[in-house]
Amino acid sequence: MRKSVPNTEFARELSNGHADLNPDHFLNYEMSWLSFNWRVLHLAIDETTPLLERVKFIGIVASNLDEFFQKRVGGLKRQLQAGVVHPSVDGKTPAEQLRAIRTDVKEMIKGLRGTFFEILVPAMATHQIRFTSYDNLTPAQRQKMDAYFNRQLYPILTPLVVDHSHPFPLISNKSRSFAVELHDRKTDEHLFARIKIPANRPRWLTVEKEDGAITLLLIDDLIRAKMDRLFPGATILSASVFRVTRNADMERNEEEADDLLELISEELRERRFAEVVRLELDIDTPTHIKELLMDKTGVARMDTFEIIGPIGLADAIELYKVSGFDDLRYTPFVPTLHPALRHAIDENMPDMFATIRKGDFMVHHPYHSFATSVQRFIEEAANDPNVLAIKQTLYRTSRDSAIMHALMNAAADGKQVAVLVELKARFDEERNIEWAQKLEKAGVHVAYGLAGLKIHSKVTMVVREEEDGLNTYCHIGTGNYHPDTAQLYEDFGLFTCDETIAGDVTDLFNFLTGFAPDQAYEKLLVAPLFLRNQIMENIRFETEEARAGRPAKIFLKTNNLEDPGIINALYEASQAGVEVDAVVRSVTRLRAGVPGLSERIRVHSVVGRYLEHSRIYSFHRAGEQRHYIGSADMMHRNLDARVEVLTPIESPPLKAYLRFVEDAYLNDTRCRWELLGDGGHRKIESENGASSIHDLLMEHASKGLAPVPWSTG
Repeated sequence: MRKSVPNTEFARELSNGHADLNPDHFLNYEMSWLSFNWRVLHLAIDETTPLLERVKFIGIVASNLDEFFQKRVGGLKRQLQAGVVHPSVDGKTPAEQLRAIRTDVKEMIKGLRGTFFEILVPAMATHQIRFTSYDNLTPAQRQKMDAYFNRQLYPILTPLVVDHSHPFPLISNKSRSFAVELHDRKTDEHLFARIKIPANRPRWLTVEKEDGAITLLLIDDLIRAKMDRLFPGATILSASVFRVTRNADMERNEEEADDLLELISEELRERRFAEVVRLELDIDTPTHIKELLMDKTGVARMDTFEIIGPIGLADAIELYKVSGFDDLRYTPFVPTLHPALRHAIDENMPDMFATIRKGDFMVHHPYHSFATSVQRFIEEAANDPNVLAIKQTLYRTSRDSAIMHALMNAAADGKQVAVLVELKARFDEERNIEWAQKLEKAGVHVAYGLAGLKIHSKVTMVVREEEDGLNTYCHIGTGNYHPDTAQLYEDFGLFTCDETIAGDVTDLFNFLTGFAPDQAYEKLLVAPLFLRNQIMENIRFETEEARAGRPAKIFLKTNNLEDPGIINALYEASQAGVEVDAVVRSVTRLRAGVPGLSERIRVHSVVGRYLEHSRIYSFHRAGEQRHYIGSADMMHRNLDARVEVLTPIESPPLKAYLRFVEDAYLNDTRCRWELLGDGGHRKIESENGASSIHDLLMEHASKGLAPVPWSTG
């Protein structure tokens, strides 16, 4: 089989914006992301979504906004400060993008908070989830809350006064604080003090819970009511909550770093007090206090957001978790045992390696159990005396990961264990550093990959000694080795012992841990050197088929479709007659359905119960039907600045399952939106009732409905 061919320089230039691109052909990245967050907010507005799930989506929208300001707004701010005036691919300068962001975000905040306080809070009250204020507590309730303050809050609260000997304190990222104005009755002076609201205490305190009802009190309200305890002898003139969001888009020079671990650790320390990119404060904050906060945090007025009511609704997820009230959540779904692993009650679960030898099989999370497939694969390998080596890439995992413990046990048992830990996984750096250090202490070979490249691929290989020699078993997935997100994120994972794929995976790990600049692959599509060219070649094949009057079709499922080179190739394919369907969860720069440009391109977005996370790339290929799954989005960073892997799906039953899933996405009438040419989205609805892709696949997994999603060997 022909080895992979490196990317062309033209493709790199095109993706980096150095070629002649028409800005009218591209949507703005930031506004497209905000459009995605509006679609998530719609789930909170939608009355058919269970009540506490609606509350959870409020928290997700707010949390998404926090990350957006940290990463995207932070990056634009850096460009602005560096004097960058060169426009993005859609023709907007950093300053223009920041102005557009503020306008849209203000509307989003209005919709977010209006939905929560005007609709969801009253709805929760009708279901016996009530909110109260300190002033409205009964004497018994007040006594309980006073005792809680004395025991649980007062000892950890730290009032920090600002005067000649005490400078304005550094405010950590996303922390909520009181800005307190004091009057010293002895000296007649006015003073400023800051009190940080502890994040290690519940945001909403349980005042009372009985007879299926719960009464909650906001922690801010309790601290405000008892604040005089912190300033005896002073008069409190005002106490206003504020919150800062800091830039997480930090510069680093990995090539010059002697120790990548130390470099990332230093970045984490810096990020806590990086430049403030957003200041949120009570709308009733006195004007002179607002000006003081803006001055001390270095925030301009356009980066200040005045909020009515409690600040920081990401914590609404706490309300979703309140015990009881199960009827206000989605009906629980327990991931099923994959059909290839099913067995009689009185039988042991089949051996993973024997099962894989029967033929490739593919798990689809969260519908198939992660614990009994991916986790068990690694645990079984760790305990198997015939296993000689285990290698894995680690991008994100849980704080107490059974997989990590299994790898450490395998190393302790004398197996060769190598883990490629990605220290630059955004917002998981600290956890990955901790795991890297634990793994090393346990005897695992830990590597941090290549300078300038994130290792985003999701790959595990197990080398086992068997009667016919050494055999290699592989798992290649679209999602992280994270047991918690595997219950919430939709992802695929292929189990195979195909010799060619196993050889490619072995070569990949040698590339990552050693020195192999000319490494090529036979079946896997690997970024940064080859994946772009191979995707482009598939698109060009369909384009030529359409020009010759033959059937041509492309299906893409990706988190983001941003790369200009890929988008231009899709435009060309559409103009030639190729039918293109793209299911894009969040950001797309592509303009769909534009006459003369993209008439045959349809872009869909599915937002619902589960987070769409898998990547599928399918091409008609003159009836051959090529399908790939893997870790890569169609973004410049994934194609040119990360180590990504796509694997072909070659088993006919697995290809049939992917076609079944693709059709199901395109026929969803509950969670699907259609992208319009101007960047807006239209919700897809049906007069015959809503049909959800998530409900369909849960039923499919539970009942094992056709087409069969596994190989029969």
